[in-house]
Amino acid sequence: MAYKHWLSSWLKAITALRTLYTDIALRELILKALTLPSSARLAASNRKLEREISDVYDELLYETLRERLLKQAEIASQQSEICYRAIVEDQTEMIARYLPDGRLTFFNKAFALYFGRSPEELLGSRDQPIILEADRERVAEFIALISADNPVVIIEKRVVVAGKARWTKWHNRMIFDEQGCFLEFQSVGYDITEFKQIEETLFQEKELAQVTLQSIGDAVLTTDAFGRIKYINPVAKFLLGCSETSAEGLLLEEVFGIVHEATRETVQNPIEQALKENRTVSLANHTVLINQNNQEIAIQDSAAPIRNREGQVIGAVMVFRDVTQNRLLSRQLSWQASHDALTGLVNRQEFEQQIQQALHLAKLDYQIHALCYLDLDHFKIVNDTCGHLAGDELLRQVTILLQEKIRKTDTLARLGGDEFGVLLSQCLPEQALRVANDLLLCVQEFRFVWHEQVFSIGVSIGLVGIDMNSESLAEIIRTADAACYTAKNRGRNRVYFAQTDDQERLQQRGEMQWASRISHALESDWFCLYVQPIASITPVAQKGDYYEVLLRLHDEQGNLVLPMTFIPAAERYDLMHLVDRWVIQALFSNWIRFVGDKQSTYAINLSGSSINDDQFIDFLYEQFTLHSISPQSICFEITETVAIANLSKARKFIQSLQQIGCRFALDDFGVGMSSFAYLKSLPVNYLKIDGSFIRNIIENPVDNAIVTAITHISNVMGIKTIAEFVENEAILERITALGIDYAQGYGIGMPRPLESILVG
Repeated sequence: MAYKHWLSSWLKAITALRTLYTDIALRELILKALTLPSSARLAASNRKLEREISDVYDELLYETLRERLLKQAEIASQQSEICYRAIVEDQTEMIARYLPDGRLTFFNKAFALYFGRSPEELLGSRDQPIILEADRERVAEFIALISADNPVVIIEKRVVVAGKARWTKWHNRMIFDEQGCFLEFQSVGYDITEFKQIEETLFQEKELAQVTLQSIGDAVLTTDAFGRIKYINPVAKFLLGCSETSAEGLLLEEVFGIVHEATRETVQNPIEQALKENRTVSLANHTVLINQNNQEIAIQDSAAPIRNREGQVIGAVMVFRDVTQNRLLSRQLSWQASHDALTGLVNRQEFEQQIQQALHLAKLDYQIHALCYLDLDHFKIVNDTCGHLAGDELLRQVTILLQEKIRKTDTLARLGGDEFGVLLSQCLPEQALRVANDLLLCVQEFRFVWHEQVFSIGVSIGLVGIDMNSESLAEIIRTADAACYTAKNRGRNRVYFAQTDDQERLQQRGEMQWASRISHALESDWFCLYVQPIASITPVAQKGDYYEVLLRLHDEQGNLVLPMTFIPAAERYDLMHLVDRWVIQALFSNWIRFVGDKQSTYAINLSGSSINDDQFIDFLYEQFTLHSISPQSICFEITETVAIANLSKARKFIQSLQQIGCRFALDDFGVGMSSFAYLKSLPVNYLKIDGSFIRNIIENPVDNAIVTAITHISNVMGIKTIAEFVENEAILERITALGIDYAQGYGIGMPRPLESILVG
């Protein structure tokens, strides 16, 4: 047993020795155990040894386990560090640690790559050089804010990268040890340059928008989705009569009350409508804003919803402007477009629209209306004698007279010049005739006083009914105009009621048709020139050929139409000045072919409208220059009636053209009652004695006496005489005996085409 016990102890000792062979104390114990002398002592020693070995073993086991755990912890720490570094290195954000003095103790790959430096350059270096100098003081102020109570601070700073400044953002944390001592900073950062650029662009755009909104002349305000005001610019504040602070947060309808200016009914808030319908809306044209100061301002606006990226409506914007002046101007322009500025009456355009409406009602509801076309008689005398101011005042006074004689439902209009129109609404023919006669009478009894001069005027009135059988607006006006013209032809100062089967109306319609044909003939060059010779019958008469230029018209079938057929229509519808210009251009443009260098005189008839046309003399000057024609070759003929109608104008016209060499003949002389009285005021070169005196000069002693008197007066005044309608030898002998200078008529020469005298 002792041996086994000893052997067991021995094996234990060997095992311990094998495991802990380096331990000196254990080695000594083993040596002692090997030298034990006896089993008793050995047993005692063995027990003691076992206890000692057990204690040593426990201690060794503890140390072994402790070292193993420390080793495992170290390995785990190393693995954690490796893992941490791997994670940190893989981050796109820059990560770095700094000592309190700013030296770098750690940085990841992103940090080094961003700044373009090697690890050797960065490790232990300070961060100040990489911060833009302009930001260093600001960054230092932020760093100074970090403390144990405030260990984290976020800093935006500009750093130098490749020689250029770039914006970065850093999350800085202060790290303390267990005792609370500051160890280092840990910073995580990333580049925000692009964000800053976008931010700057947005700021500039916002600033631009803000300045624009503050500066523009339109009022602008925005609301949230509930219609509460979020922004209001200065113009909006002014128009609404409130401040931004007092308006912000209020519902729009609390400061923005609008009504229809005519009906005074409340108009729906445009922002409310835009939010509700999710679309852009505009106010009606007649909206008025009643602001906080109880002022009424005419406005024009539009409102639109504001949407976020998802398309959800988050508010609305409204733009409005003060259009009070514009609306007033618009009303004025509208009034001016439909009214006569002198009299305040509706003008022709508006009047025709009302006639058109009356015609529509006549055909729709069988209503009966009437139209009066008024043309003042002797107005021209007042205008020419006293001037345009007097004429204008006369028209204003006549307007008042006429307005007093018509109903409120009737319309009085000035159609132009001295012409007026009256639309008698729902008026039977008999009643219309009574009204027309009342208008006639009031004008007859009227006396116009101007600077102690008293004038009487009259009025010619054409009356036409408007009923379901009326053809058109144009036909109604033409008929009324023609009826007025008939009233004038019948002696003036009367009413003429146009009837459906009226022969004069048919004649007037024919003239209207001729007016259209004349216009077409001018455009299509259907006119042609004829000439009739004027022969000198005294030795002292001028030398060379003398012709009167006559006008003819070829109709659609090629037939020749004499001037007596179309001239009245041309005069009636103010086309004669165009006809006169055509004659002059046609003659002058063919002058070289037909006249050449021959010593000839051509007499051209001029109408009253050309005499009164201020641009006509310039036209003549231009034609003389353009075609290199000597003015001495041209004699212009104007009728006595035309000359007397505007004596001062005719005299000025004659004198202007005589200065360049033109001559003038007074045509149809003797038919007027005061021919001789006016003759001394007109510096004409020739008198063409009216053919009515020449035709019967042989048989009628009165005609002979009149012609004798005209010839004598002409000789005294140094004016040459021309006898018209010289149809036979007997008449020619008589006028020669009387001393007349020239003769014209079928007995002298028939009219023939201009081409018949072609040179060569």
